[in-house]
Amino acid sequence: WQTLVGGLLLHISWKLGWVEMNLCSRSEILSWLPASVLFVGIIYAGSRSLSRLPIPVFLTVHNAAEVITCGFQKFVQKEQISHLKVCSVLFLLAAAACLPLCDTQFDPNGYLWALIHLICVGAYKVFHKLWKPGSLSDLDQQYINYVFSVVLLASASHPAGDLFSALDFPFLYFYRFHSSCCASGLLGFFLMLHTVKLKSSTTSGQYAAWSFLAK
Repeated sequence: WQTLVGGLLLHISWKLGWVEMNLCSRSEILSWLPASVLFVGIIYAGSRSLSRLPIPVFLTVHNAAEVITCGFQKFVQKEQISHLKVCSVLFLLAAAACLPLCDTQFDPNGYLWALIHLICVGAYKVFHKLWKPGSLSDLDQQYINYVFSVVLLASASHPAGDLFSALDFPFLYFYRFHSSCCASGLLGFFLMLHTVKLKSSTTSGQYAAWSFLAK
């Protein structure tokens, strides 16, 4: 729902001239598709995990994805990382690792999907760091993610059995459920748009500070 609504809003904004996008280069689009696959993995694994785990537990595991990016910078790119950041990342890892041990309602499938979500988030960030900037802007990348996720998830819903499972959802015919889904997509779209504009109008240090405060 969120990607469908977000994709439609971004497409309408593009056609009305409210945002600028450039999707003329097919090679650039194809080079970004691996990131779109990871984006779908983030969405699908995250939704599966959220259906089984409490939100605080899920967010704790989600934040531990910073371990992957930090480890990549430290051991692959050989970048200098401050001791403060290393300590904070280790605390995130320790918190996520201790959750299954302290969870009285331990759900192995929920944690498995959370782990897959964590890996996809970390891999997406690493790919974004390695990807050489070309003609695709942040909005272009997000638009490709939206379109790819809608097409892939819609086409895979029947083989994966999610289509028939959705028909058994107890709140499927409640207007509050549909309005909440639309509101989620709307808020996600505005958050993405604001993040892109903030990133383009501030320095990397200022953007990192705002991101830290947001988390």
